[in-house]
Amino acid sequence: MNAAILGQEEVVEKIVMVMLADGNLLLEGLPGLAKTRAINSLAQALACDLSRIQFTPDLLPSDITGTTVYQPEQKDNPFVFERGPIFANLVLADEINRAPAKVQSALLEAMEERQVSVSGETYKMADLFMVMATQNPVEQEGTYPLPEAQLDRFLMKVVMKYPDREAEKAVLRLVREESKGNTQIETPIAQEAVFTARNEIKDIRVSEAAEQYIIDLISATRYPGELDAELGRFINFGASPRGSIALDKASRVKAWLDGRDHVLPDDIRYVAHDVLRHRLILSYEANAEGVEADQVIDKLLEIVISI
Repeated sequence: MNAAILGQEEVVEKIVMVMLADGNLLLEGLPGLAKTRAINSLAQALACDLSRIQFTPDLLPSDITGTTVYQPEQKDNPFVFERGPIFANLVLADEINRAPAKVQSALLEAMEERQVSVSGETYKMADLFMVMATQNPVEQEGTYPLPEAQLDRFLMKVVMKYPDREAEKAVLRLVREESKGNTQIETPIAQEAVFTARNEIKDIRVSEAAEQYIIDLISATRYPGELDAELGRFINFGASPRGSIALDKASRVKAWLDGRDHVLPDDIRYVAHDVLRHRLILSYEANAEGVEADQVIDKLLEIVISI
């Protein structure tokens, strides 16, 4: 993936982390930063299928989940369920904030319960399933903010930034080579490798002190005024228990990637911004003063000290 997405090594790592944690990813960035390319490169690196859903204002929930179709030639059961694009291993929800809430919410059951219910029937998703949504943070015309209930179902919200000068120079050269057809296709990694990694990650130890650190961080988002008066002004609502679970999962993946069998406080701090930035509901004062979620999380990490 790093060979295809130059200068975005940390973003690539976070995408892989979300997949290993069996979660869903929200990728935010300006147009042209290779958000879609990053997700496509993951599909090419794995032996799996990818479906892309281009979210638009006229999209319907059935366009995502599928619908029941009447087929009279089927004598025994003429009503046949035609599966939608959600039934893939990797689902790219491109520009998810361009569709209204009822369409966005069509993903909720699949993201959380790994199933889809249509016409009273329940259909299971594949064992390897991941929703990767992209959104543009700047362009607001014709967009719909994601409901907080859906934001909470994304394990991480990763922000993609501009590459540095050297990386952008390498991007130019890469695109030139690709235009000539000089692309090297590696053998895809089998899905079993992902499942094996997930089983090993389940055995990563989380000490009582690390657990307490996670709980202290989440509690600080809910009762910020008890720790700092300024934080109390900036946070309206903190993270739900899903935030605690996400911190635990993501920190264990980070420890596994670093070759350790236990979680360190640094692992928790490393994933804190990506896990919490979309789970904090900031106050009017924070918005008026231009305070962003990452700045609030910086303050939280500064105040809440691990043992």
